[in-house]
Amino acid sequence: MRRILGTLIITIALLVSGSSISLAASSTYTVQKGDTLFKIAKTHKVSVSTLKSWNNLKSDTIKLNQKLKTSAKTATAAKKKKNPSRSTDDNVVKEIVVSASAFTANCNGCSGVTSTGINLKRNPDVKVIAVDPKVIPLGTKVYVEGYGYAVAGDIGSAIKGNKIDVFFSSKSEAYKWGRKNVNVKILE
Repeated sequence: MRRILGTLIITIALLVSGSSISLAASSTYTVQKGDTLFKIAKTHKVSVSTLKSWNNLKSDTIKLNQKLKTSAKTATAAKKKKNPSRSTDDNVVKEIVVSASAFTANCNGCSGVTSTGINLKRNPDVKVIAVDPKVIPLGTKVYVEGYGYAVAGDIGSAIKGNKIDVFFSSKSEAYKWGRKNVNVKILE
């Protein structure tokens, strides 16, 4: 009886210690009730700022059942998946010349939310262009000369035909862009 009890205690101890190791080695974490970024960061032995960076979080707000990347390996893999068009293997479907002006989310009467639901005030680093959906469908990935990789995520009342608006987080950057003709590569 003592032998069985001793074996059982050792087995339970190994199971408990094994589960804490797998928690630390896990590459993603699902937010549970009562979790904070600090608590999750401490559990996974990373800083809060690193955790926010890996998950593209602009604030300390997290939601129940939200999946968070908790290791550099998964964060890097996710970034590679998220931006597949940022390689030398761009699948260019079409290339057009457009007249490009700039816009911000901080104008009088602007909500800061695009027609596709992107909150530009909460995501000031996002690259979004406003398009005529008859020319460039909404949701299309593009490469804009002088601006970079972006998504066609908004429309505008003055954006008709071969015209686009590129998003900048500040008015000074938007004014600096001005209006110019640029090449746009429409990506697959």
